[in-house]
Amino acid sequence: MTGTLTERLIQDHTEGASPDPGEEVALSIDQTLTQDATGTLVMLELEAMGLDRVKTDVSAQYIDHNIIQADHRNPDDHLYLRSACRRFGVHYSRPGNGVSHPVHMETFGMPGKTLLGSDSHTVAAGSLGMLAIGAGGLQVAMAMAGEPYHVQMPEVWRVELKGRLKRGVSAKDIILEMLRRHGVDGCAGAVLEYTGEGLEHLSAMDRHTIANMGQETGATTSVFPSDEETRRFLARRGRGDDWRPLAPDDDATYDHSEEIDLGRLEPLIAKPSSPGNVVPVAEVAGGDIYQAYVGSSANPGFRDFAVAAAIVDGYQVDEGVSFDVNPTSRSLLDNLATTGHLTTLLRAGARIHQTGCNGCIGMGQAPATGRRSLRTVPRNFPGRSGTKEDAVYLCSPETAAASALTGVITDPRELDWKDGGFSEPEPWRFDAGMVERPPKPGTKVEFEKGPNIQGLPDFETLPDAIKGPVLLKTGDDVSTDEILPGGTKVLPYRSNIPAISRFTFYQVDEGFHDRAKKNDGPFFIVAGSNYGQGSSREHAAIAPRYLGLAAVVAKGFARIHQQNLTNFGVVPLTFVDTDDHGRIDQGDWLVLPDLRKSLESARDRIPLKNETKDETYETTYKLSDRALKTLIEGGAVLKLRKALAQQRSA
Repeated sequence: MTGTLTERLIQDHTEGASPDPGEEVALSIDQTLTQDATGTLVMLELEAMGLDRVKTDVSAQYIDHNIIQADHRNPDDHLYLRSACRRFGVHYSRPGNGVSHPVHMETFGMPGKTLLGSDSHTVAAGSLGMLAIGAGGLQVAMAMAGEPYHVQMPEVWRVELKGRLKRGVSAKDIILEMLRRHGVDGCAGAVLEYTGEGLEHLSAMDRHTIANMGQETGATTSVFPSDEETRRFLARRGRGDDWRPLAPDDDATYDHSEEIDLGRLEPLIAKPSSPGNVVPVAEVAGGDIYQAYVGSSANPGFRDFAVAAAIVDGYQVDEGVSFDVNPTSRSLLDNLATTGHLTTLLRAGARIHQTGCNGCIGMGQAPATGRRSLRTVPRNFPGRSGTKEDAVYLCSPETAAASALTGVITDPRELDWKDGGFSEPEPWRFDAGMVERPPKPGTKVEFEKGPNIQGLPDFETLPDAIKGPVLLKTGDDVSTDEILPGGTKVLPYRSNIPAISRFTFYQVDEGFHDRAKKNDGPFFIVAGSNYGQGSSREHAAIAPRYLGLAAVVAKGFARIHQQNLTNFGVVPLTFVDTDDHGRIDQGDWLVLPDLRKSLESARDRIPLKNETKDETYETTYKLSDRALKTLIEGGAVLKLRKALAQQRSA
């Protein structure tokens, strides 16, 4: 790997030469992004650290997930977040201003910069030539405090785009094609770097769609060049001076290369209940639908709504379909209204919702039980929609709008609609005033805390040994939505760990919380591969830890969730022989004897005893020396608190 754009971005933010793939690299972070489902914990962590003011170039907090004000909890948290932003020097995007990723892209995104966000879809900013990575909230808090972000040096994969998309096929189909090829973990440990003449026909927001859902392949992030289209995007928002050209060297070499012929792509769709379950739309065409949903961070661009408006223009959606339209930012809503597309959607029967994440994370717009919902969102994990027995399909805006008209899953190429006029209007109506800038350093600001906001629990340091029952055994690809679900019932407790812990594994096993409380001691979870895929929410690590989770033994972990477990003192071990997973049953009592000594001596094999079956299995861990030390010391909050105290006393 030489001469790649990814390598250049990493070298610009590290000291010394780039390490080999798999080795740990410490990245300096220019910008951070937090949203309200994760940001409350980040701000509580900054409080616990005793931080005075953030040390990044830009840190921004967005209110986009929990904007339904059914009672006091969400608005109270918004007040707390605003006061914390003013206290720590963070920009604050108000409720209704839009989804964090497109708003950050048009307000702060800059080619060549690093961005770390406590939302897994932070990777969307790679569309502007940024090195953008999703992480747990604690890692983001540490970056805000001036600490580097540690990540394994990725492989760099070249994805060359050739040709041009045909009518009825769009950027969503490009990333669905990548998911069809690689599944939900096939790109783990890699950065997807897009090149080729096909980029000339993809807007900055088309690229945002591809980069956003690159997260679903398991990739660390995606990177696009900063070219003339990037310049146009920034110039329309009055930020032309922030542009700089960026591209890989002509003779760049990659760890892996593949190509996509855009002209040969057809409309694709991901069937329930995984983004990797991709088939051609034609294969499932004709199935009745209940809902067609346009919008989300995965399809936030002007074109995504304009093309939907063109398809339904002059018609009424099927009487049995809920046609839900979710504008992704206030500026987008303004431009849709100005160009008449919003009126077209309304006249066709669309239900227009407030700008935010909404149904993508189960905050309203839940589908009927077992009825098909076609959505332009990035994920369709079981129950994520807010309906436990849901049937969510992921598709393009073209497929969603065409199906809304017919009432059945429909290939958009079968309908006659006017194709064209979907580029962003000029001038682009954009008002950055909805993002509040923090006061000057030294301004006295008090925190505003409602009754639902609780401090972080105090966890004990790593014990010498762990003994306890297997409270839950799972299969492969368990997502953080299944570990700790979102939605209107759960997320309002995001700043109250004891309360939110009641919903731990609710989607998988409704009796889990009661068993954990009855156990009243440490316990194990035994899991399959890719455990903790999906959202970066660290609640999925903290809530089980609060209930007594001491160790997870799995075939393999998703990157961000493994970091979150480590940061909060949960031991993440992997089976040396994955067949051992099948030898353990839920309810077995396991023991990790001499665990602390084994980790302190950095042994690469940790024996796991099954007292119930009188068997012993070999486990190992995939932690850097730094992460291992953090785990032994009891977690990252305690570690950084000590470091900041030493800095102040020096």
